[in-house]
Amino acid sequence: MRVVVYGATGNAGSRIVGELKSRGHQITAVARDTNKVPAGIGTRHDDLSSVDRIAEVIEGADAVVSAYAPPQNDTDQLIGVTERQIAAVRKVGKTRLIVVGGAGSLEVAPGLSLLALGHLPEAWVPIATSHAKALKLLEGSDINWTYFSPAAFFEPGQRTGKFRLGGRNLVANEKGDSRISLEDYGVALVDELENPAHERAQFTIGY
Repeated sequence: MRVVVYGATGNAGSRIVGELKSRGHQITAVARDTNKVPAGIGTRHDDLSSVDRIAEVIEGADAVVSAYAPPQNDTDQLIGVTERQIAAVRKVGKTRLIVVGGAGSLEVAPGLSLLALGHLPEAWVPIATSHAKALKLLEGSDINWTYFSPAAFFEPGQRTGKFRLGGRNLVANEKGDSRISLEDYGVALVDELENPAHERAQFTIGY
């Protein structure tokens, strides 16, 4: 499978690239600084500012993974990027877009999202809000999209291959903790690429 990964040198993107490589997929890693991409992986430079350029990069790919992370001081840049990615995927045709999403839109009670609950740390609210807007754009689009929300705590850890998947509800353990390692998130995302089960849908993960 040929997979284009945007944000390939970031926390999530680098783990996804590593998992894809370990399973023998053909990878195109896209980043502003391609010097940070591990040797042996194809690279392209793109700043996500042009629909035509995105379309050029993803032409012929089976899937596009967006692990793009906007600047902390302007998280709504994610909205424009998502709009351009949707337009580019529509332009090239039969390409699937999987977005590394946020947890804020996940429900903690019927009709009540984690973001709406009002218990998120103040520093997390802008990016959670921007991600919720991006999800709405995907839901209103006509492309083949998937929005993969991590658990509430999404941090470096171990690749265990043992986790639980969910739909739109936050996955938490018996103590109420919602966590997933970046490594196991990468495992689950590549599993979804290889065996699609959540096309045109949001899903999530946790221990």
